[in-house]
Amino acid sequence: MRSPLQQLRQAGRLEHFYIDGQWVAPDGGERAAVVCPASEETLCEIALGNAHDVERAVQAARRAFPAWAATAPAQRAAKLARLHGLLLERAELFAQALTLEMGAPISYARSAHVPLAAEHLRVASENLASYPFIRPRGTTAIVREPIGVCALITPWNWPIYQITAKVGPALAAGCTVVLKPSELSPLSALLFAEIVHEAGIPAGVFNLVNGSGAEVGAAMSAHPQVDMVSITGSTRAGVLVAQAAAPTVKRVAQELGGKSPNLVLPDADLARAIPPGVAAAFRNMGQSCSAPTRLIVPRRQLDQVHALALAAVAQMRVGDPADSATTHGPLANRAQFLRVQQMIEAGLEDGARLLAGGPGRPEGLEQGYYARPTIFSEVHTDMVIAQEEIFGPVLAVLPYDTVEEAIAIANDTVYGLGAHVQGSDQDLVRAVAARIQSGQVHLNYPAWDPQAPFGGYKQSGNGREYGVEGMEEYMETKSILGYYA
Repeated sequence: MRSPLQQLRQAGRLEHFYIDGQWVAPDGGERAAVVCPASEETLCEIALGNAHDVERAVQAARRAFPAWAATAPAQRAAKLARLHGLLLERAELFAQALTLEMGAPISYARSAHVPLAAEHLRVASENLASYPFIRPRGTTAIVREPIGVCALITPWNWPIYQITAKVGPALAAGCTVVLKPSELSPLSALLFAEIVHEAGIPAGVFNLVNGSGAEVGAAMSAHPQVDMVSITGSTRAGVLVAQAAAPTVKRVAQELGGKSPNLVLPDADLARAIPPGVAAAFRNMGQSCSAPTRLIVPRRQLDQVHALALAAVAQMRVGDPADSATTHGPLANRAQFLRVQQMIEAGLEDGARLLAGGPGRPEGLEQGYYARPTIFSEVHTDMVIAQEEIFGPVLAVLPYDTVEEAIAIANDTVYGLGAHVQGSDQDLVRAVAARIQSGQVHLNYPAWDPQAPFGGYKQSGNGREYGVEGMEEYMETKSILGYYA
């Protein structure tokens, strides 16, 4: 099998965008390097778009919208099911692309990144097949209609997963889309455009333009013929998108930053609560917006927590992401590596107790954006590492004396994306979950549910993704009175 880079290079995809059902040359000549985070070497260069490329893509999506919106839901569901099948057929190609472009360990790319991305397409297809677009309410009909042309802006940390989480429900709703993937991890997005074409999605329904947020993202957000923008990214990026979108009063859905708590109640079985909590905080090398990076634990059990947390970290193997034995690869890019190092230093300066890890690369890894899985304990809520999103393998352990104090610590953040609660008394676990200001709460490490709506409170954003609610984000509601008279 050809490598993903060989396939894209030989097909000429790196120098082109996918617009109106064709691979087209960009308007300008700007290029950006795609850097391998494991070696710090340039893998390739990709074309970067500009406002003219955005204009071409938006106009293609606008032309395609009436026909796509008018297709029978069963037809759209069949196209999405075909897209789901193609992604699974090429799962290994996508997994290798993720390892190259953002350093995901190949074993994790195979077991999480790709199959979970495929689930968003399956769920979108299945929900669409049974969704009632017209509902009676007395003599009134409540009608849900596609909102129109949607600009989709996706991040570098879960590249294909975030693409399918937006493209799947948007196409299911009957919208047409223009996608701007991260220019830092664009390979899986280009492969996705190939399977969109092969799945027979009509021309103009899906369009892809690579580029920077400042150029392409801003042009998409401000475009008067874009009806909605959906962005997953930093809170700062979400604010810029909302500002650009405001003059045209378009809908903006934002899935932004997080500083998620993992609240361990006094009656929790620590042997079941702590190791999975450490694993969840460090999944994807900590580069997950909802990672539970604040571990809130009873002060009287701190020594036991330390022992279990250290044992969990000792099982992690940081190294070459192409090695199937590696559990944690490099951080995805240089900027993120420097950010993590800065935040580890901030933890030390604020007086947090360093339990594991620390600054610098792991021993034996002199090249690549590798960081040491780091645990700080005796962290207070006013410390930088307790308040700012680090987006790396850094876990803060915050002790508490009462459950009321623990809930206050959990809510002492500008974010509210994800949360976890661990405990034996299910009634207490539920009661605590009800008081946490977060868009999603996990109780005792449940299985992932692709139908569970996902989104944030406070500065973690607005709107929801996944499941039926994720599809409804791309719809308008119309009431027709006297419809059933």
